[in-house]
Amino acid sequence: MDLEFKNKIEFYLEKARPFLAIDGGGVEYVDFEDERGVLVLRLTGNCADCPLSMMTLRAGIERLILNNVSEVRRVEKVNY
Repeated sequence: MDLEFKNKIEFYLEKARPFLAIDGGGVEYVDFEDERGVLVLRLTGNCADCPLSMMTLRAGIERLILNNVSEVRRVEKVNY
């Protein structure tokens, strides 16, 4: 994974962060599994333990990333 790719991901995460911050949450880049096309993120703040976090991840963040970053095929979250 190169710096240009990570910067592209961060660009789109920055678009999502204000919406997450409304509820006291956030999102962080963790890893990209290039061979599988899986982007790994960490939800932070109130989003980390929210019962709707998977909906936020799938309907919000994943949709934004998949529509704009062709290398990514799926977005997953870690819980640490």
